[in-house]
Amino acid sequence: MNILMWFVRLNLRLISAGCLSLICFCSASAQPSPAQSVPQPTAQTPSVARPVGTIKSISGNTITLTTDAGSDVTVQVQETTKLVRIAPGQKDLKDATPIPLADVQPGDRVLVRGKLAEDGKSVLALSVIAMKKADIAEKQSREREEWQKHGFGGLVNSVDAAGNTISVALPSAGEKKSVTVHLSKDTILRRYALDSVKSDDAKPAPLEQIKPGDQLRARGSRTADGAEFTADEIVSGTFRNIAGTISALDASAGTITIQDLVSKKPITVRITVESQVRKLPAPMAQRIAARLKGTSADSPSSAPAPGGAGHVSNTEQTTKPGAAPQGRSGAGGSGGMGQAGDGSADLQQIISRIPAATLGDLQKGDAVMLVATEGGLNGFSTVITLLAGVDPILEASPKSSPSTILSPWSLSSGGGGEAATP
Repeated sequence: MNILMWFVRLNLRLISAGCLSLICFCSASAQPSPAQSVPQPTAQTPSVARPVGTIKSISGNTITLTTDAGSDVTVQVQETTKLVRIAPGQKDLKDATPIPLADVQPGDRVLVRGKLAEDGKSVLALSVIAMKKADIAEKQSREREEWQKHGFGGLVNSVDAAGNTISVALPSAGEKKSVTVHLSKDTILRRYALDSVKSDDAKPAPLEQIKPGDQLRARGSRTADGAEFTADEIVSGTFRNIAGTISALDASAGTITIQDLVSKKPITVRITVESQVRKLPAPMAQRIAARLKGTSADSPSSAPAPGGAGHVSNTEQTTKPGAAPQGRSGAGGSGGMGQAGDGSADLQQIISRIPAATLGDLQKGDAVMLVATEGGLNGFSTVITLLAGVDPILEASPKSSPSTILSPWSLSSGGGGEAATP
């Protein structure tokens, strides 16, 4: 039972294209696999090992396993080794299916229980619990769909730890609205690491770590009026929202320096292979700007308010990506909380369909908006999402923070790749 609970608490996490999930391995007996001829462990190797990770390669009855800690372990499958297959999310072995070693392939997730060999570098397996790569991908796809249908995001207004509620501001282009998120003892709470751009780097964290101004995305069910939301899962983090113009680029270091519109100071950020970079075509930027101003995209552009984009405030409420003008909010729309009330596509989805750009596509003087991690290597924040070609958008949003138009940000970048919600 102690072994079982250890694996349940391990909560192996696999998230892809934006999706959060718990993968739990549990240890128990199962029927033996077909015989595999390897030497038996000796009485001089009593140390018990429990490596968990992804299969890197298989040769004969030897598995090379890349553990979740990042190291490689050699696993020797013995004649008496028990091999079983479980489904992602399965919490015990009552429905486990015995499989032969031939059915285990690179890319599969496995939990090995065995004895450390005399060389201290390999494990003589007593049991191998496998989770197939294809099964994991299918589960992640279902979870992404679940987040898209039953998820919403915004900025945290306040947290009531005693009442187990969080007030979240909905990004909307008209009347400011908020949602009260209710937590239960079963609500999954996770939080991004300081320099994470990947959803699977989020770690379990208590409610007390969520604070006003944090970006938050929740999955669960809502009331008919959209004012109350019961959360099954929440992921949150403190991220930087930056808007300004590029003053310098360093392709060799993978960095850009932005003259921030708010602080009037230069900010250097890193762009990595995990970062989502898009460059808006001019006509699309004009249409988004018109939507933010609550006017038709075909109507003459009005002059920016006094002070223009220079009056951007990172502390103000966000503008709803793709929201309907004149105060209509996605909270009550038929499209759900992730879409505008008029059924228009969410800006995140529009952005994701734009061909990806690279650091080489950016130029000095480009206007950009981005969401970045709070900290990172050499003090540089890492870009999660960057949108270039946004001059009209910055001019159109003097009363709200254009830098947060990308919020709630795509929770899965790099690992998710296509800016899907978790």
